[in-house]
Amino acid sequence: MTLQELYFTLLVGGTVLLASIAAVRAAHRIGLPSLLLFLAVGVIIGEDVLGLEFDNAALAQSLGTAALAVILVEGGLTTQWSDIKRLLLPAGVLATVGVALSVLVTGAGAHWLLGMDWHLALLLGAIVSSTDAAAVFAVLRSLPLPQKVTGLLEAESGFNDAPTIILVLVFSTAATDMPDPADIAGNVLYQLVVGGLLGLIIGRLGAAALRHIALPSTGLYPLATVGFGIVAFAAAGAANASGIIAAYLAGLVLGNAKLPHRAATRSFAEGTGWLAQIGLFVMLGLLVTPSELPDAVLPAIAVGLVLLLAARPVSVLACLLPFRLPMREQAFISWAGLRGAVPIVLATFPIVSGVEGARDLLNIVFVLVVLFTLVQGPSLPVAARLLRLTRPGALRDIQVETSPLDVLDADLLTLTVPEDSRLKGVTVRELRLPRPTVLTLIVREGTTIVPTPDTGLRTGDELLLITTPEVREAAERRLRAIGRRGKLARWFGEQGDLEPSTTTQ
Repeated sequence: MTLQELYFTLLVGGTVLLASIAAVRAAHRIGLPSLLLFLAVGVIIGEDVLGLEFDNAALAQSLGTAALAVILVEGGLTTQWSDIKRLLLPAGVLATVGVALSVLVTGAGAHWLLGMDWHLALLLGAIVSSTDAAAVFAVLRSLPLPQKVTGLLEAESGFNDAPTIILVLVFSTAATDMPDPADIAGNVLYQLVVGGLLGLIIGRLGAAALRHIALPSTGLYPLATVGFGIVAFAAAGAANASGIIAAYLAGLVLGNAKLPHRAATRSFAEGTGWLAQIGLFVMLGLLVTPSELPDAVLPAIAVGLVLLLAARPVSVLACLLPFRLPMREQAFISWAGLRGAVPIVLATFPIVSGVEGARDLLNIVFVLVVLFTLVQGPSLPVAARLLRLTRPGALRDIQVETSPLDVLDADLLTLTVPEDSRLKGVTVRELRLPRPTVLTLIVREGTTIVPTPDTGLRTGDELLLITTPEVREAAERRLRAIGRRGKLARWFGEQGDLEPSTTTQ
């Protein structure tokens, strides 16, 4: 690649990224999952519109799987353990038994309605049996739903990708022969157990390492945290286990551990998750050929109706009835089973394996995801009201954000009192920081202290201060001055200016 080609590639990539970010805002305003607009961006720049050709299914499979790993790590990092711990059993049943039932019912519908042979029909059923958390919560985030409903949907979507991928791989590599159910069950059990164990172990090791190893820069903590999730994904894959479940569980363990710089880690994970989603959906939009899609509309509608009105309700009812969830909650969970990135990525697997008719499956899955997201997405708030899961004007839980200092036009300062600093022994009152700067928290030997005016500083204390951009420089100078000459620094002419060796030349 020449330098000019690199510039052109970066120009196109940056423009697509910014257009996709604008699409997120548009999707939020009209109440649709942003995946639809990302897919539209890919279709628009594709060969039938702007002429960019991309038909490498193997590359799409590899990049799509890597993107799913990043998305699942981010999903685990941003999931609260307290929200899902009581829902693990029903979510696990939905993600395994529910997926199996959905595959059977959807496959039977495709066989009888479309005349597909059983092998191809069950393969299609497996491809479309995974729900998508990002698509669901893009619509539900403003609804005051019961916590167990949103928690169950989130946990299920985090766990059901792994069994679905296993089933698609089994059907894709089984040629035209039907695989032995016992072999499938053994394969699923091995992949889930080994992948889950590796995810938990690597997550625990990563949390222990990040708590006890002091890194030289704050920006390295988010990188290391996400890196442990990717290592869990790769390690499980190398062991022929489920990298998807390993990535999610590693992220879940790391996200709920008491790690340093959690706010920065969460923000970084959300950013990488969005980048992975944008790249994934735009690439999948590029992969399809729009001129081939009209022939897939009727089959997609038929399979989608079977999935929405039969397969999903049957699997939800059979799996959740023993847990005594109210029927209206089960009905909403059935309707909220949106499909997203995973089915389209999985549709590339049979293409790579050379399954006859696999390209038609990709077109059917693409149209199904688009059409039924358009139907289900805007209807979810209405369904929640009709099922009396929420009421107009009902109180919503407060949304607590982590350090939204940019919104407040404020800066967060952190510093550690070194051994030879004159800050040792100085009280908070004696700091005399410029207003409105305030020392909000002291971390001392792993214990957090809310300081009073008479609290004295000690060597090794980590101080957290909030100030404004206008007085930040003055606050930093005051802290440096006291660190050099003590609380009477001004009497000694010390103003806390940067040393010449540390200024930018």
